[in-house]
Parts: sequence; C-alpha cells; structure tokens
Amino acid sequence: MPSFDQVRFRLPRGARADAALAGGVFVLVALAEGQRLSHGGDAMASLIASWLLITAVCGALLFRRRYPVTVGWFTVLATGAYYLLSDIDAPLIMVPIVALYALAAQGRTQAAIAMAAAMVIGVSVGPLAGNSDINGTAVFMLTGWLVAVVALGSVRHSRVAYAEEEARLRATEERLRIARELHDVIGHNISMINVQAGAALHRLKKDPAQAEEALGAIKASSRETLRELRATLGVLRQVDEEAPTAPPPGLARTDELVASAKLAGLLVRIERTGAERSLPAPVDLAAYRIVQESLTNAAKHSGAGRVTIRLAHADGELTLAVEDDGEGAATRPAGSGGGSGITGMKERARALGGELAAGPRPEGGFAVRARLPYEITGEPKWSGVTDDQGPAGG
Repeated sequence: MPSFDQVRFRLPRGARADAALAGGVFVLVALAEGQRLSHGGDAMASLIASWLLITAVCGALLFRRRYPVTVGWFTVLATGAYYLLSDIDAPLIMVPIVALYALAAQGRTQAAIAMAAAMVIGVSVGPLAGNSDINGTAVFMLTGWLVAVVALGSVRHSRVAYAEEEARLRATEERLRIARELHDVIGHNISMINVQAGAALHRLKKDPAQAEEALGAIKASSRETLRELRATLGVLRQVDEEAPTAPPPGLARTDELVASAKLAGLLVRIERTGAERSLPAPVDLAAYRIVQESLTNAAKHSGAGRVTIRLAHADGELTLAVEDDGEGAATRPAGSGGGSGITGMKERARALGGELAAGPRPEGGFAVRARLPYEITGEPKWSGVTDDQGPAGG
C-alpha cells in the first residue's frame, strides 16, 4: 500500500501552474460570457473580438516567465479592451493581477507600479467611455487591491533576496572556516616536518642517532597530518567512516604540540593559573589552534629557542599567551588573507566574541595574546599556580 506521502495531492509548479491558472480563468470567463450569448443583442463583431481577447490574455500567461514585462503590459491593455467591449463582470482581471505580482516578486517594482497606475487610470476614465457600472468605490477598491498585490510581491522578492544573501554568507563563512582548519592542521605539521628534515640533514653525519630521531618525528608528523586531512575531507564529503580514535584537537593535546616543538629545537614551558574547567568545544579548538599556529611561527620564522605558553582560566573566559625569545616581528608573516597566519588566529578569536593581539615584546621576542570568553558549564577540575611541561625555559 503506498504511503501518504506518495499519494497526497501536490499543486503544479512553474509552467504547469501557469497553464492551470490560464485554463481555469478561461473556463470562468467562458461561463460568464455564456450569459452574454444567452441574452443576445450584442453585435457579432463585438462577440468575436471579446473571445479573441479572452484567448489572447489567457494564452499570454504561458509566456510570462520568458517575457515578464511584455506579457504584463499586454495583459493589462488587452484586459482593458475586453472590459470596454463586454458588459459582463468576468474574472479576466485575475490574469494581469497575477502578472503584476510576478513582476514585483522578481524585483521589477517600477514596471509593476507603472502597470498598476495604468490600470487605475484606465478604470477611472471608464465612465467617460459610457460604462455606468464604474464609480468612485470601484476605483478605490481596485487601487487597494493593486497596492496590496505589488506590496506582497515586493515582500516576496525581499525575502527571497535575504535568504539567498544569507545562504551566500553561510557558504563564505564555511569556506573560511575550512580554510583555517586546513591551514592550521596541514601548515603546522608540514612546517614541523620541514624543520625536522633540515635538522636530520644537518645531523646525519655528525650525530646519526639524533638524525634518526628527527626522521622518526617526521614519520609521526606525516602520519598525523594524513589522519587529520582524511578526517577533514570525510566531514566535507559526509561519508560514513569509522569514528576517529584520537581525541579531538583541544588543550588536552597540548603535550603533543610541546613534543613536536621540542623535536624542532624549541624549549617549551607551559604555565597554568586559575581553576581549569571543561571548555566548550569551539573555545577548546580555538585555543589549541592558536597555540599550534604560534609554535609553528616560532619554529619557522623567528629563530626562537625558548617559548612560554601561559593559560589562565578565569570566570567565563580563557586567557592565553605564547611568548618566545626570537627575532620579534622582523621575520613574521603578516598573515594577510583569511584563514592564514595571524589573521586566521584573530578570526578565530573574534568568532567567539574574544580578541587577539600579536606583536614584538619590549624585552625582545614575539608574543601572541588572546582572550576567549565562554559560558561556565562545569565545576573546576583543579586549581593551581603553574604546571611545567616540556623542557624548562628558565
């Protein structure tokens, strides 16, 4: 037995809807014209002209999507001519009203207003042509209907335009987010691989053991890069794959960044203050990526030897700072363009309602400082002053 969704009635759309409307109006007008034929007394030429106009007006509706303005003006003028020839109050006026609404819904407001004004003027001068059925009330009611039709069409156009613009903005934001993720994931690991490869080449003859250690780190970094790249592409493709076994990027994986930086020749120290809480996933990811990008820049651009990471948990916000003893801003990339370098870190902080500043320190070196607000969702895990990880920087 077919389901309800398969058998339920569906209204026609597009050209089929226009054909159904044209056919329905033609039938209604034909029924009204039948009364005129039964009464008799009208000249045959007038009857033939009326039927030709009815057929032309209803048929023109089939072409309104291809020639909207031309069809609109034709239906307005032809309908006006029909009412001059016939004293039957037939519903043929529905056709120009539909054309009028369609024009306004497409954003052709000026053409729609001009046609509505022509219809009102034409009806207003009707009594001059001998039509005693038209009075001030009829003109007022028609004006109100036409104003409402144009207004509804304009509202429809505005809503469609707003929805399209919102969709474009969402797509742009998603592209920037993906670009930031790919830059932070691949850029960090590839930069570390580059540094470690250079170290391996330098130590290959002098210290084969350290060269072997650097090559092992390259293998691990490349495997991690491939895993994260597959995970990102899997999300984009929305395919059903096995759930990743590694924990998601967050401050809990800071030790991995420290270990990678150590192999790149950096001495990293982590200082934690405040009562640590469970961070919301977006905040945790942003903090991890900021630390990751800062360590990448320190290893790749500044020639730093020591880096200090400070994480301060306060009520409702996380404050972090990454400071190194390198060459400051002289060799740092400006980070122009969305999703890269310092610009990408600033975008991450702003997306959470926070802020990020990066620049040289007065005492030398470079510093990245960020404030990431969040809602308090859990009890403190621990409280402490400092927690050193990695080689001491003192």
